Amino acid sequence: MKLTTEITDAFNFGQIIQQSRLQRNISQRQLASQLGISQKWVWEMEQGKPGILMDRLFRILRTVGIKLYAELEVSDRTSE
Repeated sequence: MKLTTEITDAFNFGQIIQQSRLQRNISQRQLASQLGISQKWVWEMEQGKPGILMDRLFRILRTVGIKLYAELEVSDRTSE
């Protein structure tokens, strides 16, 4: 099953990343290792830690009328 949701800000973006990671049973540490980054960075991203780049990005998107969406593959655990 696919779930499509609008990404409206850095916090919302972080929640989507976290949900997708959890769906795949990947820990923050495992994801960080795969990406060659620190686990703290993954945690900060999932928490929607404000940053100048992210704030500017979402401000630009809102100003020019662009909507950003994420499509998540969600497993149906009842059929497993």
